Amino acid sequence: MASTSTPLTLPVLPLDDEVVLPGMVVPLDLSDSEVRAAVEAAQAAARTTPGKPRVLLVPRIDGTYAGTGVLGTVEQVGRLADGDPGALIRGRGRVRIGAGTTGPGAALWVEGTRVDESVPEPLPGQVAELVKEYKALATAWLRKRGAWQVVDRVQAIDDVSALADNSGYSPFLTTDQKVELLETADPVARLKLATQQLRDHLAEQDVAESIAKDVQEGVDKQQREFLLRRQLEAVRKELRELNGEQEGEESDDYRARVEAADLPEKVREAALKEVDKLERSSDQSPEGSWIRTWLDTVLEMPWNDRTEDAYDIQGAQAVLDAEHSGLQDVKERITEYLAVRKRRTDRGLGVVGGRRGGAVLALVGPPGVGKTSLGESVAHAMGRKFVRVALGGVRDEAEIRGHRRTYVGALPGRIVRAVKEAGSMNPVVLLDEIDKVGSDFRGDPAAALLEVLDPAQNHTFRDHYLEVELDLSDVVFLATANVLEAIPEALADRMEIVRLDGYTEDEKVVIARDHLLPRQLERAGLDKDEVAIDEGALRKLAGEYTREAGVRTLERSIARLLRKVAAQHELGERELPFTVREEDLRSLIGRPHHVPESAQDPAERRTSVPGVATGLAVTGAGGDVLYVEASLADPETGAAGLTLTGQLGDVMKESAQIALSFLRSRGAELELPVGDLKDRGVHIHFPAGAVPKDGPSAGVTMTTALASLLSGRLVRTDVAMTGEVSLTGRVLPIGGVKQKLLAAHRAGVTTVIIPKRNEPDLDDVPAEVLDKLDVRAVTDVRQVLELALAPATADATPEVPVAA
Repeated sequence: MASTSTPLTLPVLPLDDEVVLPGMVVPLDLSDSEVRAAVEAAQAAARTTPGKPRVLLVPRIDGTYAGTGVLGTVEQVGRLADGDPGALIRGRGRVRIGAGTTGPGAALWVEGTRVDESVPEPLPGQVAELVKEYKALATAWLRKRGAWQVVDRVQAIDDVSALADNSGYSPFLTTDQKVELLETADPVARLKLATQQLRDHLAEQDVAESIAKDVQEGVDKQQREFLLRRQLEAVRKELRELNGEQEGEESDDYRARVEAADLPEKVREAALKEVDKLERSSDQSPEGSWIRTWLDTVLEMPWNDRTEDAYDIQGAQAVLDAEHSGLQDVKERITEYLAVRKRRTDRGLGVVGGRRGGAVLALVGPPGVGKTSLGESVAHAMGRKFVRVALGGVRDEAEIRGHRRTYVGALPGRIVRAVKEAGSMNPVVLLDEIDKVGSDFRGDPAAALLEVLDPAQNHTFRDHYLEVELDLSDVVFLATANVLEAIPEALADRMEIVRLDGYTEDEKVVIARDHLLPRQLERAGLDKDEVAIDEGALRKLAGEYTREAGVRTLERSIARLLRKVAAQHELGERELPFTVREEDLRSLIGRPHHVPESAQDPAERRTSVPGVATGLAVTGAGGDVLYVEASLADPETGAAGLTLTGQLGDVMKESAQIALSFLRSRGAELELPVGDLKDRGVHIHFPAGAVPKDGPSAGVTMTTALASLLSGRLVRTDVAMTGEVSLTGRVLPIGGVKQKLLAAHRAGVTTVIIPKRNEPDLDDVPAEVLDKLDVRAVTDVRQVLELALAPATADATPEVPVAA
């Protein structure tokens, strides 16, 4: 803006940390020497010039004068409200300060020029909108303060410069903001600045009011909740006194409950510390609920409760025999444990080195052999409580050791919950499916079980939730698993492994007669006098309708049979009582599914052509019979090399390579046409290609299949074999002999070839199975071929099957 050319000579009235804008009327205290000197100098100058005395109001910030001041006229001199002398001064317009000069009186005189603050008429549309917005914001702010009279005054201002300078009355503006308004000469720019300052203040005020409202609501809610809780406590107290109840007070007093409980010394100390924290915490504190839950858990634990073991060894043996047939290894181990416990108790050796005489057994075997039900029988025989902990699919380490108490919804681990559920410190805990435990980002539960299942450590087991020592040394842990290899080595090393390799056909018949049939009769709503199944039918069910290591499928077959009979009776098609015989099975439940190869027509057997041999394998479901097929490619195709199919693992593929290499190097000694192996491709196939297979024990089987293929001699149908083969033709030992012999027995095989070094494993095979099998122990592949290959007929010529 341009300044007028007429200079002004005015006395300076400094304002310390204050700013006066044009249009403002302010009272000033004349007791201040600088103010009084400026007013007196203005009055002296006014005697020689017409008009009111004039002064220059200049802000002085930290001792520094601003470059722009305000021309002010002294309207009145008198007394202020407090009685001190004062002057009323009105701001008239902006003055740009120039050089200093001289004048009458003791005040500082300066020269200055007026600033032109005019705005052309009419107002542009943008400026008019700005005026309208400022008035709206100012009106909103004034209404919040209740200044209704000032609202009318602001609405009446039409001059842009005067409207912007009206912000000088705003108490929320800082001195720097007011100085910025003073030094902004352009009225439109000054109005924009004032509008922005007012808008920012209103936004801050809205946020502050919202926060204050939320705080007030929270305080009101806490006060209301506190009052209601106090009233509730008073009502409960009055009710207890009215009913004469004293126990209610003790139940709410955790200190009294802890002191009255029979707790170990260290547990009592930890519980009393938590009680101290609870008494210091407020009712609204979330920590209070955590402490109460922890104290309830500790008080519910059976710290000193134990059941007395039944030391009737013969009675325990009778209980195990009555509830389970077979499984002699497990029964002997439990009997040994009870006998040792009895002797320790008789000699006062119940606790040695802080440890009691617990046990950790791992029952490993195929599904359906009774591992889970055996745990309950063990508890029954020992007179202990029984708890089952299912570990299948557990992937969180906190499931075993518990959660930290800092987490919302924290719980103790499954081991602590099992002891709490049992109500005694020496239950039988069945850890079911321990080989199905997984691990992920939440930890490895199998690693957390290391301390639980270690007899040298579990007397000081610490759960993350309880954080006090728990003695698990008197607990009998029974872990069940289908595959031993799936259990981590460190965990398996802490357990005594007891293998359950499946039942013989005779044992299955006894189990079906004594256990499965009575249970299924009850579930089918039949009495034992109404339906019976003779032994021949049970044997056929076990041998031809099912083929498994356990008895689950056998039980389902019996259930299906009984449902069929019950349905026929309800339809009026069959009279009861009825005895199911062997010849009735086909009409009731259809044809058998597993007919032994030895029972089939010779032309339909798999080994009716050269190149097919019968092997034995172990799977997660027990032992099984495995067939190996071999063929040679047509030499015209030129497809040389070895082809393997049947989803084989690396070890089994290597066994096939070894078998082929052995025949190539030693085939001439065996009078085999080994030239075919050099020029023609060899294909070895294991049927059931969807089932993964691995292991070295099929080495002799593949060698026999290839030898049969080259010689044209059939492999005997009644012979099955197992064993690892070496490059020199040695037959090396393998595992799972008992399971494989049981599978051979189920499949109707009569002769089994095993490695010589596996002969000690025959001691584990039931006598009735060995009586029906001709087990041959061999050391060399040549012996295998002599036993397995049928003699060549005089007119027979080797016919080598050719792969299509």
